Amino acid sequence: MDDEGLAAFLRTVRTAAVVGCSPRPDRPSHEVARYLQGAGVRVTPVNPAAAEILGERSYPDLDALPAAPDVVVVFRRPEDVPPVAAAAVRRGARALWLQQGITHPAAEAQARAAGLVVVADRCIMVEHRRLLG
Repeated sequence: MDDEGLAAFLRTVRTAAVVGCSPRPDRPSHEVARYLQGAGVRVTPVNPAAAEILGERSYPDLDALPAAPDVVVVFRRPEDVPPVAAAAVRRGARALWLQQGITHPAAEAQARAAGLVVVADRCIMVEHRRLLG
């Protein structure tokens, strides 16, 4: 996706499920989730080991969410991506965003085939700051 398309997509994001969101403020997933909250995005943490993160209830997995998020932001190892991508499709998310350093070509292709916007190996916070200031 080019910068114009990515900026247009990011402008439409109102809700984000952050898979692998850490309760620890020193972790990148926590920083990104906090940034998204500050940018007006409703963040839903997905972490089975935490009850609450950043003042929001944390859920054990995407299937437990009360509503489909616009984007599923993934902070998990590449080998953990396929079930997350499948759940994002099942739940009706509009996009799957694999954070910097994370790719899984087969899972990305499946998500795209299901109609999701897919961004891999890029940080949503960095791209949001760069494109939307």
